[in-house]
Amino acid sequence: MSTYKHNLTISQRQRLVDITGSIKEDVKKSGVTDGIVVIYCPHTTAGISINENCDPDVCTDFIYGYEKVFPTQDKEYRHFEGNSHAHMKSAAVGASSTLILENGKLILGTWQAVYFCEFDGPRNRSYYVKVMEG
Repeated sequence: MSTYKHNLTISQRQRLVDITGSIKEDVKKSGVTDGIVVIYCPHTTAGISINENCDPDVCTDFIYGYEKVFPTQDKEYRHFEGNSHAHMKSAAVGASSTLILENGKLILGTWQAVYFCEFDGPRNRSYYVKVMEG
C-alpha cells in the first residue's frame, strides 16, 4: 500500500481542480496494477468529486448550481467564520472518492475526471491518494 500527499494553492473563492493526472502518476509510482484507489480531502470546506472533463462549462455550472442551493451569503447563517455555505457544499459533495484500478489503469468513464472542489478559497489545500493492491 502506498499513500501520497499533494498540496494545492487555489487562488479563487470556488473552483474545481482536475487532479486526475496526479492520481495516475501515484498509481504508476506505486507499482500496483490491480486494486482500489482512494482520494481523500481532509478539509471541511472542500471535497472530491468525479465529473465530466470534456466541457469546462460543466465545472462552472457545478459551482453555479451549488451556489443556488447553498448561497455564499445568507442572513440566516450563524457560523461565525462566515463560510457555512462551504461546509454545506463540502458535505453534499463528500470528502472522498474510490476508484477501481485494473491492469494499471483507473476505471473511469470516457468523460470522467477526478476533481478537488474548493468552496472557501483562496487557500492552500492538500489531498491524499491511497493505492491498495487487491
